[in-house]
Amino acid sequence: MAKKRKKGIYPAGRTMIMLAAFSIAFLLLIGRTAWLQIVQGEKLSRDALQQQTSDNTVSAKRGKIYDRNLKVLASNVSVETISITPADLRSSIEKNKLSVTKVAEDLAGILSMDAQTVESKINRQSSFEYMKKKVDKDIADEVRAYVEDKKLSGISFVEDVKRFYPYNNLASHIIGFVGNDNQGLEGIESICDDELSGVPGRVVTTQKTTGLESGTNYENYIEAQDGSSVVLTIDEVIQGYVEKHLENARIANKLEQGAAAVVMDVNTGDILAMSSKPDYDLNEPFAITDAIRAKYDGIDDELKALEGEEYNKRFNEVIQTVRRNKAVVDSYEPGSTFKSVVASLGLETGAVKLEDTFQCSGVQQVLTERIHCANRNGHGTQTFAQAVRNSCNPAFIQIGQKIGKERFLRGVRAFGFFEETGIELPGETAGVGFTEDNFSEVDLATSSFGQSVTVTPLQMITAVSAVANGGKLYKPHLIKEIVNSENIVIEKNEPELVRQVISEETSQTMCGILESVVSEGGGKNAYLAGYRIAGKTGTSEKIPRGNGKYIASFLAFAPADDPQVACLVILDQPPVGMPYYGGVIAAPVVKNIMEETLQYLGVEPRYKENEKDFVDIEVPDLSGMTAADAEKKLSESGFQIRIKGDRNAVISDQIPKAYTRLVSGSTVVAYTAGTKAERTVVVPKVIGESAAAATSMLTGEGLNARIHGVPGEGGAVCSGQSPEAGSIVEPGTVVTLDFKYQGAND
Repeated sequence: MAKKRKKGIYPAGRTMIMLAAFSIAFLLLIGRTAWLQIVQGEKLSRDALQQQTSDNTVSAKRGKIYDRNLKVLASNVSVETISITPADLRSSIEKNKLSVTKVAEDLAGILSMDAQTVESKINRQSSFEYMKKKVDKDIADEVRAYVEDKKLSGISFVEDVKRFYPYNNLASHIIGFVGNDNQGLEGIESICDDELSGVPGRVVTTQKTTGLESGTNYENYIEAQDGSSVVLTIDEVIQGYVEKHLENARIANKLEQGAAAVVMDVNTGDILAMSSKPDYDLNEPFAITDAIRAKYDGIDDELKALEGEEYNKRFNEVIQTVRRNKAVVDSYEPGSTFKSVVASLGLETGAVKLEDTFQCSGVQQVLTERIHCANRNGHGTQTFAQAVRNSCNPAFIQIGQKIGKERFLRGVRAFGFFEETGIELPGETAGVGFTEDNFSEVDLATSSFGQSVTVTPLQMITAVSAVANGGKLYKPHLIKEIVNSENIVIEKNEPELVRQVISEETSQTMCGILESVVSEGGGKNAYLAGYRIAGKTGTSEKIPRGNGKYIASFLAFAPADDPQVACLVILDQPPVGMPYYGGVIAAPVVKNIMEETLQYLGVEPRYKENEKDFVDIEVPDLSGMTAADAEKKLSESGFQIRIKGDRNAVISDQIPKAYTRLVSGSTVVAYTAGTKAERTVVVPKVIGESAAAATSMLTGEGLNARIHGVPGEGGAVCSGQSPEAGSIVEPGTVVTLDFKYQGAND
C-alpha cells in the first residue's frame, strides 16, 4: 500500500518561488539604477561635481562715473579676494606642525580681522570659503609672503576691483557709494547699478577628493563683462565752487541743520552742481565724521556700548546726518522765493497788470486772521514791481486773491510743485500742497507769500528756471549719457520739455522785475558788477512758529537779459540770535558762486556806466622800466604812481605786484634799483564803514582798497577786510573789503 505524501512544497515549486523573488529583486535593482541614471542622474552628477570643483566668481570692472567734461569722479583700483579650501589648509597646518589658532591669529593680524572669525572659517566643513574680499595689493602680498614662509596650501588669490573716488567728498550726495560686493548703495551708484555693474565672470576648477586643486582635469574660465559708464551733467569745477562757498556759509553761520545748493542750466534742465552740507568721504562712507560728532556729543562712546540691532538702529540714525541730500529729499516752506512764481501767475493769468497798485499798512486782514508784513510800518501804495522788490506780504495776499483759488492751484501745479520731478536720484520728495477741497481763503493768502506749502530745493530752482527761460519747464537731469565698455553711447538724455507754463512776454517782464530786486531791492547782496543778476530773497519761519528757527534762502539767475544759469542756496537754521534773513546771509553766497561760475563759463561782463568805478583793472609789470616810462604806463592804465628811489634808475620792485587787479585810480608804489620800502603801514579798521569812508581811510594811509560785494551806499557797510586791522604792511598794499547791504529783511 502506497504511503500517503506529507503536505508541503515540492522541490520544483520552491525553486520557482526563489527564481521569482530573485527576478523581482533584480528588476527592482535595474529600475532603481535606471531611475538614478535617468531621473536623478543630472542632479547627482551636479552634486558630485560640486564636491570636486571650486567655483570662483571673477568680478566685472564696474563702469566709471564722469562729470560732463569726462573728468573721472568714480573709478576702480585693483585689489584681490582671498579664499580658502578649509580641508587643504588644515591639512597643511597639521603637516607643518602648526596650530590652527596661531595661523588664524597671524592671518587676522595681517588682514585686520577678528581672529575667532578667521579660525571659524578654517575649521568649517566646506569646500570653499571667502577669507576676505577687496584686499589691497600690499596686504595681499603680506599674506602671500606668510603663506610661502609657513609652506601653507589651500589659500588662493583672485584678482578683484574696488571702487575709488578721486575727489573724496565732492558731489558725495550725487555719486553715492558701493558695498563690499560692489553693489550700488546710494546716489547714482544705486540708481544706475544695473548699467554700472556689468556681468561677473567665473573660474571653475576640478579638485581631488581632498579638496586640493588638481589642475589636471579641466579649468573653465568665463570672462567677465565690464559695466557701462555714466556721464553726469554736473561740472566738477562748478561743483567745487558750490561746495567751497556752501561749506564756508555753513561754518560762518553756525547752521544747525546744514545747507543745500543747486546750480542749473535754465535752458536744458541740466544740473551743473548740487551739494548738501555736511557731506561725507565716499571712500569711507561709514565713518563717524566731525559733523556727526558735533551733532551727537559723545557718539563714539555711545556706539561702543551698543550691540546688534540696537547698534545698527542708532548708527543708521546718526549716519543720516551726513547722508541726507537736502536738495532732493527735504521739503521746506520756500518763503518769499515762491513770490517769483506767484507774480508770474498773476501776470500770466491777467489777474494783475504792471500798472496795478497795492496797499500795505503793515498788516492784512483775511477773515479772522491778521497777517503782518515784514515791514511793520507798511509800504503804503506800491506798484506791482515795487511789491516784488519790497517782498511785501500784504501785496502778495492781494495778488493771490486776484488770481483766485482754482487758477492759483492749477498754476502752481503747472510749475511742477507737489509732484516729483523724476530726477535720477533715490528718495525724492514731492512736497506738500492743497487740493481744491481743503484750500481755504487763509490758505490762499499764506501760500501767496510762500507759507503753508512745502517744496524741495530742486522743485524751486526748476520752477524759477522756467520763469527765466521764456516759460519752459524742463525736467531736471543728472545723467547726460551712458557709454558701454566699447565707448559707444547707448543712452543719451536730451533736454526734456515738460510744458510751457508762462509766455515769453511774461518771462521777459519777470526777468526785468527780478533784476531790480538785486539792483534796488532786498537782494542787493547778490549784486555783481558787470553781470545782470536777477533774484529773489526768501526767509521762512519753521514750525512751530515763534521758536526762532528760520530757513534763509536766495534764488538767482543770470544774465537777466539772456539767462544761462540759476543758483539756489538754502541755509537751514542759524542759531537763535544770529542773522537769519535770506537777503543778508544767503544772497552773498549766491553772489560768490555766480561770480566764479559765470567767469568759468566764459560769460563776458558788461558794465553799466555807474559800475565803471568798481571795475578791476590789471596792474602792469613795471620791472626794468625807467621812472618816466612807468609813470606813462600807469597813467594810460588809469593808475596813480609813487616813485621811491633814484628816478634815473630802473624799476626793480612794485607794490601791488604786477597783474594784481585794482579799481581805476588806485596807487602803485614803484621802487627803483637798490631801494627798499622805507616804512610800513598799520592797516586801519574799516569794518562797519561805508565804501566811501573805508576807501578814504585806506588811501589816507597809502593803501589801496579793493571793493568786493555791494559797492554803493544806501546801507551797505564793510563786513570784512583782508589783511585784518592791525596788520603791518608795506605802502601800496591792497586791502580787500567785503560789503553787505544790511537793510534786507526777507
